[in-house]
Amino acid sequence: MAGSVNKVILVGNLGRDPEVRRTGAGDPIVSFSVATSETWRDKATGERKERTEWHNVVIFNENLGKIAEQYCKKGTKVYLEGQLQTREYTDRDGNQRKATEVVLQRFRGELTLLDSRGRGEGAEDGYESANTSFGRSSPMERPAAERRPAAASRAADIIDDDIPF
Repeated sequence: MAGSVNKVILVGNLGRDPEVRRTGAGDPIVSFSVATSETWRDKATGERKERTEWHNVVIFNENLGKIAEQYCKKGTKVYLEGQLQTREYTDRDGNQRKATEVVLQRFRGELTLLDSRGRGEGAEDGYESANTSFGRSSPMERPAAERRPAAASRAADIIDDDIPF
């Protein structure tokens, strides 16, 4: 295979408040867990079942980290894009361990807060977080109204005014 893709998209709720640590250079590292749930009805019993998966998330992007730190709390619904990374470490007892995390890199990744004002534990008073995205870079990812040139917008307004119904 000539290339490969390592991309994770999650929509879920924070399982704990974001934790902020700093590197030796002072760069922030924000970490938290996200729960995703799947529900279904058991064919044999008709009983509703649910399975929850927990995902560890680490943000190295300073701007996204600030947003997570300020506006995300336990229970906040988020959309995020990142990459899977597995790291090895030694625990307190000297055992070798592996941890797989969803990582939002310094210049990659996306975090969108999905809670609207007044709903969910993570919404801040006076802050509208619904569908607010931070870290987008492509103009094609912006809403059409933001991409449309001013002349095209005026032309659309004129056309709408001429419709008699």
